[in-house]
Amino acid sequence: MRTRRELANAIRALAMDAVERANSGHPGMPMGMADIAEVLWNDFLRHNPANPFWFNRDRFLLSNGHGCMLLYALLHLSGYDLSIEDLKQFRKLDSRTPGHPEYGVTPGVEATTGPLGQGIAMGVGMALAEKRLAAEFNQPDAIIVEHHTYVFAGDGCLMEGISHEAASLAGTLGLGRLIMFYDDNGISIDGNVDGWFRDDTSARFRAYGWHVCPTIDGHSAPAIRAAIEAARAVPDRPSLIPCRTIIGFGAPDKAGTAAAHGAALGAEEVAKARLALDWKEAPFVIPKDIYAAYDRRAQGARWEQEWQAGFEAYRLRYPDRAREFARRMDRHLPDGFEKLFPKLITAFKSEPKKIATRKASEKVLETLAPALPEILGGSADLTESNATLWGEARVFNRDHAAGNYVHWGVREFGMTAALNGVLLHGGLRPFGATFLIFSDYARNAIRLAALMKLPAILVLSHDSIALGEDGPTHQPIEQLASLRLIPGLRLWRPADGVETVHAWQAAFRSNEHPTLIVLTRQGLPPLSRTAQAESDIHRGGYILKEPDGTAQLILIATGSEVCLALEAAGELTQRGMGTRVVSMPSLEVFESQEAAYREAVLPHSISRRLVIEAGVSAPWFRIAGTEGDVLGIDRFGLSGPGEAVYRFLGFTVDAIVRRAEALWTDDRTHTV
Repeated sequence: MRTRRELANAIRALAMDAVERANSGHPGMPMGMADIAEVLWNDFLRHNPANPFWFNRDRFLLSNGHGCMLLYALLHLSGYDLSIEDLKQFRKLDSRTPGHPEYGVTPGVEATTGPLGQGIAMGVGMALAEKRLAAEFNQPDAIIVEHHTYVFAGDGCLMEGISHEAASLAGTLGLGRLIMFYDDNGISIDGNVDGWFRDDTSARFRAYGWHVCPTIDGHSAPAIRAAIEAARAVPDRPSLIPCRTIIGFGAPDKAGTAAAHGAALGAEEVAKARLALDWKEAPFVIPKDIYAAYDRRAQGARWEQEWQAGFEAYRLRYPDRAREFARRMDRHLPDGFEKLFPKLITAFKSEPKKIATRKASEKVLETLAPALPEILGGSADLTESNATLWGEARVFNRDHAAGNYVHWGVREFGMTAALNGVLLHGGLRPFGATFLIFSDYARNAIRLAALMKLPAILVLSHDSIALGEDGPTHQPIEQLASLRLIPGLRLWRPADGVETVHAWQAAFRSNEHPTLIVLTRQGLPPLSRTAQAESDIHRGGYILKEPDGTAQLILIATGSEVCLALEAAGELTQRGMGTRVVSMPSLEVFESQEAAYREAVLPHSISRRLVIEAGVSAPWFRIAGTEGDVLGIDRFGLSGPGEAVYRFLGFTVDAIVRRAEALWTDDRTHTV
């Protein structure tokens, strides 16, 4: 019978060997947290290596993702489809063991982590989803949603501001099935953290409303086990287990120092560590009895079979709820949901008045949300401004977990990362909201959503200088262009209610692209379209208006600038310049269309093009071309009434006409 230390040393050995072979990586954390991981995975974690997506598994997140060899070792040892050859390819090009955990690359990896702190917030999202689904589906005589979310986090994670955002909310919401292990080793890349991190972490988490265990010896299996049992016994609060550990445990000369953090230990130190740990095996060799101790394939299959049997009994007693649960797990939209979009479009087409697209979005939600039981909306303390609360919404809180609207508080980054966690968990379709300018706070979580191919939805209102008096601190200038640079993202900036419907339709149809719906504060007039134009909106860019004769110029605009382009086109056509107007609500979607369609909308034969958008101009020149021009904003905004700011910065019909006329004489010297 192997001792627990010997079992943990298998993790240490694999971490040392893989990092040494790659001559790159982070051996310190896996060696320091190996004892904690061994107890958690062998005594508590419920999972099935043969089915990494079994619904009722416990979720395990490595927020300190640089220590990914800990996770890869655990996955390999417990029986996942991750071979010893895969471990030997650690950090190699296109391997299944990349330098940080990547969702969709390695079986058993629950989330892409590495940007510190985001794993904590995604864990909060997973625990929130578990609590909501449990309240919605569990019955007194039938429990089908019951699992824990475990998070490993280090000093760096807790220094990041997102950890404060996420942990504060988790305590407020009483997410009792969330358990976090704090790797308190006192070391970060720059050395001993005492010079820059002296927080009383336990006191901080108690203030958030967490259950906090007394600090334990992170290398004592009995202490670790007792702390986990104590945490699992607290159903109404998340739990923090502070673990005092030694980074690089077992490495005689580098343990407890920054030298163990982010570089291979070196052959000499690895040899010394093998002696210190009494590990006699050759590199990448694990004894059969240690494999047997970790192997969870048979047990995992039994756990899943037991749950499946319970679900079949649930299906007999609650057939309607079971069908709904299965639909959610398959990410299928409800029957008849798609039929709501044409009805909404018809309603907006008959709307004669100006309407802000944020209000149009609110009308869309009033229709869609009641028909989508899995919806989970929310705003970062801007509910009224974002117009995201529909009439039948019910607030989610610690006492009402069946709610479908979350007040995230002023936590844009934490909210967005938690949305990713909700999506990774499954069973819900969440969206969050804030002002476009504050997407900068959330940007790295938006990026991770795109990297993980998650269909996250963000509603970003107050989209331009038109918000006016709040001035340049709140007026987005570079945000549209910056967000469009993220690969895999779909940004929609609708020009009226009809385009807003299409934006939401695209968001709910997406299975692998995050969607940002960017909306105005000010009212916009409804646009008149031909049937052909209406049918092409979903393509991201389409011909909104054609001149009576031959088109000689193309005006391309997005959002609130489309109505200006239409007015300018009428004036230009009267002056003998046949002008086509193209509305481009989603540049990314348009550019994903087939070449023939793109050529039909923006033919190369019409080289005089003027792009109009109230944001930085540079990215649009690839659409304008070498003979075209861009009317944008390459400076910060200013405080004043929205219409006055627009006029001051040149967003008027007259200014557009002058810029367009300059294309005839090739006199493109106008600047904003």
